[in-house]
Amino acid sequence: MKKVIVAVLTGFVLLIVAGLIAVPMLAQSEFGQQMMNKGEDEGTKVRVIELARGDLTRTINAPGTIEPERKVEISAQVSARIVSLPFEEGDAVREGDVIVRLDDRDLVAALDAAEARKLSEEARLVGAEADLAEARAEMTRQRGLYETQDVALATVEAAEARYKRAESNLEQIRHSIAIAEAQIRQAEKDKDNTVITSPIDGVLTKLNAEVGELVVIGTLNNPGSIIMEIADLSRILVRTRVDESNVALVREGQDAIAYLNAYNDKEFPGEVQFMKLHREVWTDGSGYVEAEVLLDAVENERLYNGMTANVDISVQTLEDVLKVPSQAVLDRRIEDMPEEVSVGNPNVDETKTFMRVVFVYADGKAVAKPVTIGSSDLTDTVILGGLDEGDRVIAGPYSVLRDLSHDTSVIDRDLANAESKESDGAGEPETSGEVADSGADAG
Repeated sequence: MKKVIVAVLTGFVLLIVAGLIAVPMLAQSEFGQQMMNKGEDEGTKVRVIELARGDLTRTINAPGTIEPERKVEISAQVSARIVSLPFEEGDAVREGDVIVRLDDRDLVAALDAAEARKLSEEARLVGAEADLAEARAEMTRQRGLYETQDVALATVEAAEARYKRAESNLEQIRHSIAIAEAQIRQAEKDKDNTVITSPIDGVLTKLNAEVGELVVIGTLNNPGSIIMEIADLSRILVRTRVDESNVALVREGQDAIAYLNAYNDKEFPGEVQFMKLHREVWTDGSGYVEAEVLLDAVENERLYNGMTANVDISVQTLEDVLKVPSQAVLDRRIEDMPEEVSVGNPNVDETKTFMRVVFVYADGKAVAKPVTIGSSDLTDTVILGGLDEGDRVIAGPYSVLRDLSHDTSVIDRDLANAESKESDGAGEPETSGEVADSGADAG
């Protein structure tokens, strides 16, 4: 038993001695140096950028729907049955192509009847002209006899009345002929309207009828039959809803970019073409003004009528301004900030609860700088005061910025990564040298 206790104590003493010898050696080794450096480098890693000047474009967003700039609805001008539809939905058509044929038999019959009426009236005209000539001659003869006292005045008056009736009858027939000619022109036009041609180059986007269906013409209270729709898909509009709070910023000619839900990874540039002059109310009760954005020529994509889109309209461009990532601009309570930061700073409005700050990287510390900001776009914010060009701004990550405090120790992530790569690179040549030296010794 005594021997066991002595052996345990001896082993314990040997372990202590070995530890005392190993710790200094480990501290001097490369692994030990790395561990010590790691302890010294403790701090939050942040992304640091140098504040520089650039251009900033302010945009507003407006939702909308896609539709062709030019779209026509094809309807009939006469009531008749469809006998032919040469094109199907989705087919391309050219201006002047026959797109609908209607049954023209009733209209041909109406044209024949109008032409027959004209011939009948022309035949009556010949007899009326003869009657008028006879009545004129009789009236002249009776007037001569009255001058010689051979007939009574009543006989002359009767002859004059007959002449006037003949003259009136002739005029009626002439007007009847004019009516018949107008009916012929109308019947010819109706017959021509049984053949409908495309008024534009485009694509048949909607077909609402089938062969054999009866189409009717519209009246004041009853719309007519819409046979089909043809659209020019080479020029596409986005009818956007600009919120009434942004209407004053939008002008015709401003650049825009449309994003379609169906093409998430593609941008469609365009330009504001027209702003309507009256306010409308959307289904959710919000007020808006409609703006038409004409997209540039769309290639290799077919955009369908009615697709939803979101449009960013560039309403203001600021050139050569100081700007930082918008997430770097933070709100902090004035009462929570040190007096050295908040008191007497022209960029702090002490009448308010919050102030805006940007953290600057200085000597391994995050220093809060109150700032005055200007316009923003989707990613950046203009700095009007509080920072200078060349300042090293802490731009992320946002999870760190959100809780970052003044005078907190931080590490420049990019600088730390660069130093780590340099240290790794410095170790490789040393290893190679050792191998070379070993080889020399072996030699």
